[in-house]
Amino acid sequence: MSSSFLSSTASFLFVLLYIGSFHVSDGAQQGTYIVHMAKSQMPSSFDHHSLWYESSLKSISESAEMLYTYNNAIHGFATRLTPEEADSLKTQPGVISVRPEQRYELHTTRTPLFLGLGVHNSGLFPETGPGSDVVIGVLDTGVWPESKSFSDEGYGPIPSTWKGECEAGTKFTTSLCNRKLIGARFFVCGYEAEYGPVDESKESRSPRDDDGHGTHTASTAAGSIVEGANLLGFANGTARGMAYRARVAVYKVCWKPQCFSSDVLAGIDKAIEDNVNVLSLSLGKRNRDYTNDVAMGAFSAMERGIFVSCSAGNDGPSPSSLSNVAPWITTVGAGTLDRDFPALVTLGNGKSYIGASLFKKDALPPILLPFVYAGSASNNATYGKFCLSGTLIPEKVYGKIVMCEKGENDRAEKGEVVKAAGGLGMILPNRANRGEELAAKAHVLPATTVGQKAGDIIRRYVKTDPSPTASIVIQGTVVKVKPSPVLAAFSSRGPNPITPNILKPDLIAPGVNILAAWTGALGPSGLASDTSRVEFNIISGTSMSCPHVSGLAALLKSVHPDWSPAAIRSALMTTAYNTYKDGKPLLDILTVKPSTPFGHGAGHVSPGTAISPGLIYDLTTKDYIDFLCALNYNSSQIRCVTRGNYACDPRKMYSVADLNYPSFSVSVHGSGGTYKYTRTVTNVGGAGSYTVKVISETAAVKISVEPAVLNFKKVNEKKSYSVTFTVVSSMAPRSNSFGSIEWSDGKHVVASPVAISWT
Repeated sequence: MSSSFLSSTASFLFVLLYIGSFHVSDGAQQGTYIVHMAKSQMPSSFDHHSLWYESSLKSISESAEMLYTYNNAIHGFATRLTPEEADSLKTQPGVISVRPEQRYELHTTRTPLFLGLGVHNSGLFPETGPGSDVVIGVLDTGVWPESKSFSDEGYGPIPSTWKGECEAGTKFTTSLCNRKLIGARFFVCGYEAEYGPVDESKESRSPRDDDGHGTHTASTAAGSIVEGANLLGFANGTARGMAYRARVAVYKVCWKPQCFSSDVLAGIDKAIEDNVNVLSLSLGKRNRDYTNDVAMGAFSAMERGIFVSCSAGNDGPSPSSLSNVAPWITTVGAGTLDRDFPALVTLGNGKSYIGASLFKKDALPPILLPFVYAGSASNNATYGKFCLSGTLIPEKVYGKIVMCEKGENDRAEKGEVVKAAGGLGMILPNRANRGEELAAKAHVLPATTVGQKAGDIIRRYVKTDPSPTASIVIQGTVVKVKPSPVLAAFSSRGPNPITPNILKPDLIAPGVNILAAWTGALGPSGLASDTSRVEFNIISGTSMSCPHVSGLAALLKSVHPDWSPAAIRSALMTTAYNTYKDGKPLLDILTVKPSTPFGHGAGHVSPGTAISPGLIYDLTTKDYIDFLCALNYNSSQIRCVTRGNYACDPRKMYSVADLNYPSFSVSVHGSGGTYKYTRTVTNVGGAGSYTVKVISETAAVKISVEPAVLNFKKVNEKKSYSVTFTVVSSMAPRSNSFGSIEWSDGKHVVASPVAISWT
């Protein structure tokens, strides 16, 4: 298999949910709860809503204390309660809901050139002026402020619209902020309520990033230009964020080992108050509805004109594995770059296979070495093959290359175990759920990941040959790899698990083997024993693709400051591409077959064309409220999401199909039927006529568009059209099928993906 295919493993940064935990305190279970209040119902006897909140809380528990008061993301507060106290609080006047908080873990240089931006945006976006006034807020693990990626050289004054602060704390003074890194805050009350005070010998109680993830995502979105950036000589070149002239504000909401939703919500709340323009969240979870903390906080941000970009999750290739699917959030999946870090594995039988590696220290000698399977050199019959700590027998490993299976522990930790047992190198084969994807990893010994097919062959060899031998030759950096991009196997997939009639993810962006700034507190392998320090690191995940889109949204905001978040997303989606230059469809690395909109959404982001999309699909707060009404949300649920006293009109027929989304997803019930969708486009490209082109891969679904031509006489003029999907029951394939609806005036192509699934 060609080295163009990249690989990821389960050890990548990803987000999983654990529902709010409790611990025993004074004989009663206590947990953190998020309390939603109907602010408009505050009695006149209170001068401020915070006093009313406190009175409501004290009415059920004199000892209870508020962790946070939320003013922007939601109306309400976070507190510690027993389940009995929580039930009692629900009965108090003005209390909409009392919900246990949720826990999250994180979803975790060449990309500007790959995206057609070049080092200095190739003249597409302004170098000065509005572009340097856009502020990207990053909710993550904090920032390493000394990184060159946050240099403010050449920057003018901080925008007058900025209302944020630089908070001091452990190993972090206010002087570490500058005209580039204009804000830094940390939110720890939720974490400390559960685990007690932060252990400051291991982690900074401040905005400082001791993990690396936050520094990486922030610099990907808006890092300054840094020449000669590389990881141990790999990927050498000029590093820069997508919107490298934008300002950065970091909100540290994630702590070892995870992120608490009370802290995340507090970060969103402050970011809105601080007046950021873009919010980037590389974290998430699978939800059953839109009354979850990230979705609710994102709704408030959207309402204030803030573009919210979130990672789709790393739970692919399982279907319906997406996180962050609210339609007011831009959900970003991951694809590869045209860059590889090949390592050649040669076996004693003369066969060779390509893997990927980022090891660049003392290389193995260019000779065949003894080779052993970990399961055959272990004291643990069940888990020995995974190279867990203490499971390898040194006498059977010493001086050999070891094949370890993925799973149970981090890839770098496996290498640490092999090295401690005297092994000289390591080969890691992909599991079936990662296929031929080759995501590189910084290791503490010569090691390489290989694809599933090569892994199966190598495993068979090492288990059956009487005297197996192997060598690993790490070959450095290769660019202009084809085909690229391909959809990453780990990238979470649709259909949308909450609302199948809204297509998610929205699009994909680079998320495999991404070079960006790193913390000075941790080595590139992420191991505590790794004492090496680097300025940049290469990691993979939808955590990496999300800030690419956050930065590109900031660029579009700088050119079109009057565009809404929905307009910006529309421009990014309708100009995304889903074929290569030769016209062949984008591939899914798992199957090495064409990807589908359930994997890549509208396609791979293309910033050069997004700047002038021709037409946009816009959305307002009212449109989203109508969407919630179509889902039969009651008044309390709608108030939780919107913070407003909205009610659905019982005389109106609401339909999810009427949400003005830039894509189409049809969930067919039964064997046939007709499904009608309506859309309205706004002209942003001048006078002209647009003609529709319909593409469907199956004759079982007839797609008709009315009218077939849209004539525009002026900018900002709106035109509506309807799409009817007619399913021919006798031909229904009962499997997913796809297509597209494209409008073109000869200059612009405004494309919307179509996904049809049977339930």
